Amino acid sequence: MNLSKTAYSLIVSTLLVIILVYGRQLLIPFVLALLVWFLIRGIRNNGFLKVGFVKNNFPNWLLTVLSSLVIFAVLGVIIQMLIVNIESLSQSLPTYEANVTTVTKTINEKYNIDLSQTVGDFLVDFEFSGILSNVFSSLTEIFGNAFTIVLYAMFILLEEAVFPRKLKAIYTDKEKYNRINGVILKIEKSIGSYLYLKTLISLLTGFLSWAALAIIGVEAPIFWAFLIFLLNYIPTIGSLIATVFPSIFALLQFGEVVPCIIVLSVVGAIQVIVGNIIEPKVMGNSLNISSLVVILALSIWGAIWGITGMILSVPITVIMVIIFAEFKSTRPIALLLSDKGTVSS
Repeated sequence: MNLSKTAYSLIVSTLLVIILVYGRQLLIPFVLALLVWFLIRGIRNNGFLKVGFVKNNFPNWLLTVLSSLVIFAVLGVIIQMLIVNIESLSQSLPTYEANVTTVTKTINEKYNIDLSQTVGDFLVDFEFSGILSNVFSSLTEIFGNAFTIVLYAMFILLEEAVFPRKLKAIYTDKEKYNRINGVILKIEKSIGSYLYLKTLISLLTGFLSWAALAIIGVEAPIFWAFLIFLLNYIPTIGSLIATVFPSIFALLQFGEVVPCIIVLSVVGAIQVIVGNIIEPKVMGNSLNISSLVVILALSIWGAIWGITGMILSVPITVIMVIIFAEFKSTRPIALLLSDKGTVSS
């Protein structure tokens, strides 16, 4: 009996992975639309729209509309600014790459270090534009699906009003309905709170990084700030990558090591202060996910859906823990995935 259950689980898991891999073009926009919906609800229920005059005098549907307009307006402005910055960056990058030879020569002469021998031909043949093209393509994929994501989000918002009635019609037994509805509310609260707070933290990190890069004189600071903002959603390695990218570009742009070290130090300091001091105080440990599980989820979803999968890895894992905790057969899995071996039921 146990053997048949194991075989059944393996078959279902394999089919699920196949669907996720080959259905990514359809699934990713829908999942992103769900996260937009969670973010809209987070702003509506926890944000600045729930204070003072607005809270007491505006109906819930109007708060939803205002939250949606805020998000879509901000995204529209950011996309327009990014297009300008990316075009400028694409034109100037080939010129800056010529500075690699200058930097290598300077280090060789000043510090008597033969970089060609130390790190092979990496710096000599280094093509930063090739790496950035992968980033550009990932951003293009997200922006290219922007209309689909907005369309999905709008229909999800429309469905929100009638969904409770559908749920009651499906689960006529009051106890079952309360249980399923409780799971949905728990997912909504956890993901909505996480996305809302994480977005605020990422915005703060991006804004401070933009100010620092603009003062230093790094080209296209808005693009780098947005990249830092976006990569901040990727656990652990996101902040590291977000610090390295503008630092390498500063090396290419100025053709000197000092600006690179300054960018690395300043942006790195911002990441450390915000990520290790401000973020834990604001967010706490409400997600209840083991650090090891976060890294594994990052790797697995990154392999399945690329950079987008890395960004979505934490919300998806949170949903899995909450759902697994509600059923006796999967509760041990939820306990393994949890941070301290306890889950609420």
